[in-house]
This record gives sequence, C-alpha cells and structure tokens, in this order.
Amino acid sequence: MMPPEEESPDGDRDGGLVLLHGSKSGSTRKGCDPFAQTQRSKLQHRRARINQQINKEMRMRAGAENLFRATSNHKVKETVALELSYVNSNLQLLKEELEELNSSMDVYQNDSESISVPMIPLGLKETKELDLLVPLKDFISEHYGEEGVLFEKEIKEFMELRQAMRTPSRNEAGLELLMEYYNQLYFLDSRFFPPTKTLGIFFHWYDSLTGVPSHQRALAFEKGSVLFNLGALHTQIGARQDRASLPGLNQAIDAFQKAAGAFNYLKENFSNAPSLDMSAASLTMLVRLMVAQVQECVFEKMTLLRAQNDFLARLQLAQEAARVEDAYSLVHQTMNQPHVKDYVPFSWTTMVHVKSEHFKALSHYFAAIALCDCSAPSDAELLEQEKAFLQFHVTMPEGPSLRVLLQDPEERRKLGKAHLKKAIMKHEEAMRIHGLCKILRKMDILQEVLSFAHKRSLSKYSEIDHEEDFFETGEAPDIHPKTHQKPEIKSPNFSQVKVTDLFHRLGPLSVFSAKNKWYPARRVHLMRGENGFGFTLRGDSPVLIAGVIPGGCAAEAGLKEGDYIISVNGKDCKWSKHAEVVQLLKSTGKEGVDIGVITLQGSECPKAVDRKAAVMSSGSGVLKSNKENSRKSLMNSKSASTLLVWSKKSKRSKKSTYSGVPFTTVGDNEAMY
Repeated sequence: MMPPEEESPDGDRDGGLVLLHGSKSGSTRKGCDPFAQTQRSKLQHRRARINQQINKEMRMRAGAENLFRATSNHKVKETVALELSYVNSNLQLLKEELEELNSSMDVYQNDSESISVPMIPLGLKETKELDLLVPLKDFISEHYGEEGVLFEKEIKEFMELRQAMRTPSRNEAGLELLMEYYNQLYFLDSRFFPPTKTLGIFFHWYDSLTGVPSHQRALAFEKGSVLFNLGALHTQIGARQDRASLPGLNQAIDAFQKAAGAFNYLKENFSNAPSLDMSAASLTMLVRLMVAQVQECVFEKMTLLRAQNDFLARLQLAQEAARVEDAYSLVHQTMNQPHVKDYVPFSWTTMVHVKSEHFKALSHYFAAIALCDCSAPSDAELLEQEKAFLQFHVTMPEGPSLRVLLQDPEERRKLGKAHLKKAIMKHEEAMRIHGLCKILRKMDILQEVLSFAHKRSLSKYSEIDHEEDFFETGEAPDIHPKTHQKPEIKSPNFSQVKVTDLFHRLGPLSVFSAKNKWYPARRVHLMRGENGFGFTLRGDSPVLIAGVIPGGCAAEAGLKEGDYIISVNGKDCKWSKHAEVVQLLKSTGKEGVDIGVITLQGSECPKAVDRKAAVMSSGSGVLKSNKENSRKSLMNSKSASTLLVWSKKSKRSKKSTYSGVPFTTVGDNEAMY
C-alpha cells in the first residue's frame, strides 16, 4: 500500500490533487448516515444495545467468579453459584438474540420483486466514542514543543471524522468515508505513535458476530477494524443489488470481490487480533464465502446471457452450477473447522450447506435438459459436442460410446433421467437441511426458490419417465466444475481517496514525526561576512544546512551541518521551498538575520567533514539540491504492537533521499551562502 500523499499547506506538491471527501453538509458529513431510521440503522442500534448488555453481564460474571474462588463461606458460595447461573443464562439469551440479529439477512437484501437466492452480508463492527483531545495536545506539547491548544481545531476535526465513520451510509460515499478515515490513520500513526511509547489511549471495538468487546492500545487494531468494516460494507452493498438485471449482477460481483479483497488484505497484514472476527481462520472463511457468492452471481449472469435452448450453453450452465457447488462446499468445510464452528452463526452454516446441495441439484438438472430437450447433433455439430462432453463429467458415464450416446435419443433420455434423479435427491436434501434452521424457515424467498427448483425437476422427470421403462436408472456421474469468469480478489485501492494531513502545521513528516527526536530549537543570529554566511543549503521543506565552512560566520554562531532551518526572522519555514528560504536570507541587511534551527538526535555525521570543507573553501561554485528532503515513505515507521502487528513492505519515494552521500558526489544543485 502506498502511503497517503503528504501535502504542503498550500497543496502545491507534485501530484497534489487534494480531494477532501466526506465534506460536511450542515452538521452531517458526506457518507455518514447516523439518523436515517431504516431497518439497517435500527439493526445497528439494537446490536449496540445488546453489545453493552453483554459487556455488563461479562463484568458481573467475572466479579462473581472471583468471589466464588476467594470465599470459603459455603452460604456465600451457594448464593454466588446461583447468581452465576442467572448471569450465564442471561448471557446465553443475549448471544442468541445477537445471533438472530446477525442472521437477519433479509434486512440487507434488495427490494426488487424478482426472486433471487439471498446472499450473506456482514454487520459492521461497533466501537465506542474516543476522546483524543487531551492525549494529543499533551503529545504535541511534549514531543513537538508546540502549544497543544493551538491544534484543538485539527484534533476535533479528526474526532468528528471518527464519529462519522461509525455509521457509514451503504453506498459509495460511505465507502469513501471509511477510506478517508483509514488514510488519516496513516498520518496519525506517523505523528503521534512512536515505536517505543504509547499514548495510553485504548481503542474499543465489539466483535461483529458475538458482540464480545475487545480493546487495545495499538493503532493497528483501529486500522484493522476499519478495514473489516470496509469489507462488511461491501458485502451489504453486494447483497442489496437487483440480481435480476445484468447491471445489478455486475455491481454485486464487483462488491463481493472487493469485500474478499478487504478481508484477504486484513488477513495478510494483521496478526494476533484480539477479536474472533479478525482471526486468520475467520477471515479465511469470509474470503471463501465472498468468492462463493461471486461465483453464484457469475452463474446467474450466465443464465441471463446464454441461450437456454442451446445444447452447449446448457452444458456450460451445468458446469457453472457445479463450480458454485464446489465453492460453497469449501466454505462449508471451512465453517466446520474447530476454531470457526462454534463462532459462525448456525444460520450461516446452514445457508451455505443448503446452497451447496441446491447448486449441485441445478448442475444435474441442466445436464438433464441439455440431453433431453436438445435434438441430436448434426454431423457438423457432432465433433464440437463430443469435445465438450469429453470434459463434462468427472468420470465417463457407463454405457455406449460417446458418439452413440449423443446421436441416440433413447440413450440421451436414459442418462438425462439419471441426472434428474440425482437432481431431485439433492433438491430434497437442500429442503431438508433448510427445515432444520428456524431462522432460514422464516425466509420466504429462499423457501420459494428451493420449492420452485424441486417442482421443476419433478415435472421434467415425470415428462421423460415412460411406463414401459423396465431398466434400472443408473447413477449419474458428477459434473466437472468449470467457470467462464474466475472470481478476482480485489485489494482495497487506498489511493482512490486522497486526503491531506490534518496536522500538517506540525511540519513535513520527513522530519517532524513521532519516530524522530530532535534537540530543543535554537535561535541563531547571523551577520553576513565577506564570503556570505558561510554555509551551504540543500533541499526543501525543511531546508537543510548541508555544510558549514570552518571559521565562517555560521560556524562561529553555532550552526552545524545537518541542522534544519525552521524559521527566518520569526517566519515559519518548515514547509518553505529552497528558493523561498534563500530569498529571505538575501533580503537581510547589515543588521543580520535570526535563524531558528533544530538538530535531529543521532543525525550528526562527522564523515568527510574535512574533505567537504576543502571543497567548499575552494569556491566550487553553485551546488544545489536534488530535493533529498522531500516527502519520504514512512511505512517503516509503523509501530508494531505485540498484540496486533501491522506489517507492510516499505515503499521508497520516487524522489531521492539524503543518505550520507559524500559532499563531492552531490549534484550541481546546492548553493553556498
């Protein structure tokens, strides 16, 4: 992931397109929908209330357990044991209520009158409000030496952004709001979270499925939770599309692919998450679930695009259905693994199992109608159909040769009948599994889809079944899964939403970051000598003193190589360009100039000082900067928590950076003053 662009205050950096998404409209930020009384918002409020009750009951249980272990009074033990059973009973009821809420898939489905199999969306993780005003003001005063009160506006703006992202709207604006906040977390991390110190801030988030609260000091937990919500919001957007139309299907495919990408990105870049919904096992399950839902949409897309009366098109539909069944079977296996089985809602596991059986039935149904409803091939079509049929079954069906099978209507009917028999069995199994789940039984659309498919297969079987059939219907071989559109896991595109660093007034991140430490700022008064001030400048934002002539004015005033100029005559120069600082210095008169400088701790570099001085004193002419102090990638500065680790490969800035290059090898872009 490329870090967000660091912009100068006037926004004139290279590539400095600044899009301030989430701009406020009145008191509500764009992409935030906290007050809309929709079913979804009511669902979120109910989930938040249950989360709070679960948290309260868990604290009561912990206290009761501690008392039970500590006391030796039998009467007290009996009372505490009774209280514990009551608390555990309450907890179980609350968890069941929460599971039912999280299983309310109909809330997120589209409002179209068309009949579609429901998809499985995720609810968003809930979080507590967070007051950052005091901790950030204190850090600004302590670390940056600035008045914290002067940055209250920026801190409050960040807190408003965090508040808004708790209730994103279920559309593109909501996704951009989450992206904007995630990108701002990059700057917050770089500015306020040093590798060796914590701010004492706890980030509280609730598990999206169980409601169990978790908290950490690591900013990585906040980042991971926002990424999870980004994926969850994509699932809700995908589930609400009208999949009876081609545009709706394409949007659903895109949304589920992006959800898979968000969960996969989270799994690859975070570890040891404190909540189960962000564990590697759960995220693997979610990625596979999203891929399966993409595959289901691809099948539905094929049914819209393919001619239903064509033999090859029906074979392709059968293989697409088999591929969907294959994907859902893998999800079902994943959901039954030890670390996931007791966590995933029973309705999800049942739904996935039902879909697996349903699409297996559909694959056999389409194979049957391809054989029974399409006429025998002509000589010109035979070769193409033979080639397709050779790759159609997992194992070749028993009986006559392939050519005879395709040309003989009776043999086609027999194999078609075997496929229909298997389809009916699988339809009945899907309906049986569906009936085991109370929540799924309430979903009329799912019941309607399963019933329609079952009746359609029964009707076709009755149509091709002859009274004089005395042969025993054979076992139809399974169909080889194949897809014409492989699902793509689309990782989040963080550069899609560009933001400006809210705390840019602190200075460029290349110097003024949480990982850097510097000595207290010094104010130096310089008088221009015969040979100028006696130092060489290089770079932009802030300008670096690249060299100091021994015995010159700058050296006598106490300036050192490696100092950064932060002010000239009281004017803040942290973000100033090289030319701007030079102009300020040139405009000084006989009274001299006051320069404010800082020195990074550990930046002193005694190497090649004598050689540099020799080159400088020889009057080597104009040597200017190649902008080694321009914006740098700071991904290596991410603080790693022992609980939740953020790991990303660092990306180097396109601009060259200062790396202790010998003075004589620097380009001809420095200037001596």
